[in-house]
Order: sequence, then structure tokens, then C-alpha cells
Amino acid sequence: MSRAVILLAAGQGQRLGWDRPKGFVEVAGRPLLSRAAETAARAGIADVLVVAAPVGWEAEAERAATGCGLPIRVVTGGPTRRESVRLSMQALPEADAVVCHDVARPLATARLFRAVVEALGAADGAVPVVPVTDTVKRVSDGLVSETLRRDDLALAQTPQAFVRVALAEAHARARAAPPVATDDAALLEAAGYRVAVVPGDPANVKVTVPGDIRLVEAMLRADG
Repeated sequence: MSRAVILLAAGQGQRLGWDRPKGFVEVAGRPLLSRAAETAARAGIADVLVVAAPVGWEAEAERAATGCGLPIRVVTGGPTRRESVRLSMQALPEADAVVCHDVARPLATARLFRAVVEALGAADGAVPVVPVTDTVKRVSDGLVSETLRRDDLALAQTPQAFVRVALAEAHARARAAPPVATDDAALLEAAGYRVAVVPGDPANVKVTVPGDIRLVEAMLRADG
């Protein structure tokens, strides 16, 4: 089976307040994209790495990802995450399975990449999740309308793995009738495919605001 990893690095990351797109923001002296490429290669589950880069940052993206040990293909990403995945898929006609990962999660482990790929044996997609530990309220007009059962809830992370034909069809259906979806697993769910879950990692945090960078750097220092 031929496998590919798509690294999603086309987001601007405006909430970080840097002078560059999020994938090129440095954490502990290295761009987020560089860290993600290294981890994906170390996992040993892919034959090729595709980077979805912002317009005008394609050459910089190739420099950041080069050296990870995998062949690199850089595509110009779209205005949305979904469009960036679709454009990346067009560069992967030979792949049987695809792993999609947000470079904004610099602490994702090689073990997590392997876990989602291994889960494809029994499903069309696989997503790492962590349990919800706080009480969750549904709020409407400033008032609590419902308290949700947290036993039925989980927080999704990346990397997420998919059978390529299932992911391609899910994206095609989403273009015809867009569902409410913020990740690729939700597109498969909407298209009726099976999506398995694997244990996520609470340390696999997402960099969104400046405080997240300080948190990740502190976690890296703690790990030595």
C-alpha cells in the first residue's frame, strides 16, 4: 500500500500576530512545518510528503521540509483547510492511504502517526481523540440550554488517516453539498464512511494564540 502525508501549512495564523504564516512561526528555534515534517518522516509510514503552502511561500516551505528524509511535493494551498487538502490530493494520484496533519500541532508523536494508519485496517478513516474532562454546556443567548453528557464526547486531533478513495469521495460530496465540518474526519462521517478512533495525546496541543507557543516551548524544555 502506498501512503502519503499531507502537511497543512497554508493558514495565515493571524491570531498569533507574527509577520509570517503560521507554518513558518518558530517554536524553540524551528519552524512548525520543519518539526511536523521530521516527525512524519520518523514515523516510517509514508512514501511521500505533500506540503500545502501559502501563496508566495512555496519555496520557503520546500526549504523547511527538505532534509526530513522523504520526497517532498509542495502545492499552493487554498483559502480553506478543505481546499488545501483537495489540492494536495491532486498531487497524489498513486497514494492508497493519506494522512492529514495540521503543522500547528508540533508535539504530535511518530507513534500517533503510526496508530492512525494501523487503524485503517478496520475503517475508512481514523482520528486520535482525547476525552473531555470538563463539564460541557450548550449556551444560547447568554443562558445554559443544556448540559451535555461528556462520556459521549471527545476532542479530535491530527494526524488523521484515510483510505484515499474514501477521502476523495467525501471531498467531492462536500463540494456539492457542503456539510458543517472543521476536519476531514467530519467529511467522511457526513458521507457515511466509518471513522475509527485511537487514543490521542493530551500533550498534542494546537498552536493558535501566542500563549500556545510559550506552552509548547515549556513542554519541550521539560522533555529535555
